[in-house]
Amino acid sequence: HLGTLVAVVAYFWRDLTGFILAFTGPHVTNSEGERPEVRRHIVVLLFLATIPGAIAGFLLEKNANTLFRAPQQVAIELIVLGVLLGLADWFSSGRRGIKDPTILSAIGIGLAQSLALLPGVSRSGITITVALLLGLERREAARFSFLMSIPLIAGAGVLKFKEILHSPDHLALAGGFAAAALSGFAAISILMRWVQKHRYTPFVVYRWVLGGFVLLNLSRFQ
Repeated sequence: HLGTLVAVVAYFWRDLTGFILAFTGPHVTNSEGERPEVRRHIVVLLFLATIPGAIAGFLLEKNANTLFRAPQQVAIELIVLGVLLGLADWFSSGRRGIKDPTILSAIGIGLAQSLALLPGVSRSGITITVALLLGLERREAARFSFLMSIPLIAGAGVLKFKEILHSPDHLALAGGFAAAALSGFAAISILMRWVQKHRYTPFVVYRWVLGGFVLLNLSRFQ
């Protein structure tokens, strides 16, 4: 979690700096062409979108690692959500920016984020899917998804920090942290560049192939 958090913060540091300056600094337009009042509105939307996931994580954290773990269920979720992402990508109007969702839309994206507690549900995948369905442009949907993950990932990291301190192998944790941060930054960079000009089709196909592979192998051993 903390390695991924570093990756997201490092990639979106301009956005985060702009949000801070919108409340504390000079009233100037940022690199995305967003004025301070717009950036403050975005912060409110991101905050509202975070609430459902935080509540779900708090209530279900103890059971999340044991419930809904049947391989068949995971495979079906991979395939079904791949279909939903494909449909959202193809039929979305794609005309809205990160500042355009209503308060109810932001909460709706937050509710979708709560489903990421299910092992076959990708947090970024489900939130991007719902954002696309709400008409956000592809890059803006990804941008909203990653920015709204920051407080949630940070909260998860804080909750587990005591376990980190008492870990018997801090060197292994450091290696995992570095790997998560570097691979996470690379993945975000690739995705954000890709969706500027292309659809989410490779990610849809990936989910179909992985889900089908799991179902095929389960049938072989039953």
